[in-house]
Amino acid sequence: MRSHSLIVTTVAATMGIALTAPMAGAEILTVDKAVQLALKQGSQAIQAEAGVLDAKSGLWGAYSGVLPQVGASGTRGLAVTDYRPGEQVFGAFAISLPERRESYSLTPSVVGSWSFLNLSSISNLSAARSTLKGAKLQRMAARQDIAFNARRQFYEVVKAIKLAEVSDGALRLSRDNERRVRALFEVGSVSRSDLLKAQVQTSQSELDSLTRHHAVTEQRISLATLLGVPEAGLDAVDTVLTAEPRDYDEAAMLTEASRNRPDLMAAEAELSAAHASLRASRWLRLPYLSASASYDYRPRSETKTIISDSTGARTSFNSKSESDFQFGGSLAINLNIFDGFATDARIAAARARLLRAQDSRDALRRNLAADVHQSLLTYREAIAGRELANRGLDSATESLKLTQQKYNVGSATILELVDAQVQLQRAQSDAVSSTAAIRVSEAQLNRVLGRGE
Repeated sequence: MRSHSLIVTTVAATMGIALTAPMAGAEILTVDKAVQLALKQGSQAIQAEAGVLDAKSGLWGAYSGVLPQVGASGTRGLAVTDYRPGEQVFGAFAISLPERRESYSLTPSVVGSWSFLNLSSISNLSAARSTLKGAKLQRMAARQDIAFNARRQFYEVVKAIKLAEVSDGALRLSRDNERRVRALFEVGSVSRSDLLKAQVQTSQSELDSLTRHHAVTEQRISLATLLGVPEAGLDAVDTVLTAEPRDYDEAAMLTEASRNRPDLMAAEAELSAAHASLRASRWLRLPYLSASASYDYRPRSETKTIISDSTGARTSFNSKSESDFQFGGSLAINLNIFDGFATDARIAAARARLLRAQDSRDALRRNLAADVHQSLLTYREAIAGRELANRGLDSATESLKLTQQKYNVGSATILELVDAQVQLQRAQSDAVSSTAAIRVSEAQLNRVLGRGE
């Protein structure tokens, strides 16, 4: 049982070395590189690009309602008619009826149509333009969210690696303490209960180390998923974790956020598109003008008629017609009188879109100040948390030194020394977590302010 525990711990330590100490010449994944990968091949980035393409398709569709449409065709026709044999009698004369008629035609033509002065189509085009503008702004907002998520997950990986390193250090201390207690137990200086407590502490440290290394793997998988790469292909992460506190003016932050936030601008664009869509739906009831024209270039036709007389003799007659061109055009005024409530349905849908767009815009505006204030509070809380963690780390380090000195002169027990070591481990973990929290809160501040990717 004891050898199995040592094997597990050795495997965990080996995993930690593999994750935190890359081979010479290997690529190092920095936070900026992680953001670039997420923006280039992450699923969220691809979905944002697809949204812009959808908006572009809507714009091209809206253009088709206001631009003329031109088409060309070449038609080759054949018509064959067989008649019942017979004669048509006019007084004393009998005329044989045609037995078969074959007609051939060839007509190259160009056809064009244009629905102009259609206010509904013009307004639809305006709505599509606003929708495309909003989609581009939404893509910008999505990219900022992607950058924030990538940074946050990157620092989660760094924090997990740092905490694994702290656990490895605690495990080494626990093993050293167990060997020391065992030596003292063998000479009768400590009781068996002290040895058992040291063994329990070592087992707990082994479990903590293994758990921390598993957490590193889990966080790396989450980061790889966000970046759109397999976890096995993820480079070693840059574990340098520092943070410099900064001062922020909340009023200036609110002004900057209201001016630069792409999601706010996207909401305004969507509201403009919703207004234009409602106008387009209402203007479907208005009349509009349309024009159409056709041009046939050198149309020609040939007809062959076969006639049989009473004796059975067959006679064929051929006719042929050809012209240089044929041109025709029309101008119409159109009015939709009743379409089975289709226009009413479009108006209702446009009103619903307008209500949703206005509510989304108002909610963003209404919550902007709260978002800025909350992000700033989180940042200041992270700064205060690191200051507290640093004081706790200094206190735990000094306490361990004093306890070690007392233990060396025999005025402190081994259990007191172990407790001091555990407190130092906790303080080190808190210091790592607080520094990572500062970096994450900095990224959150940049996202709330609408700053670049």
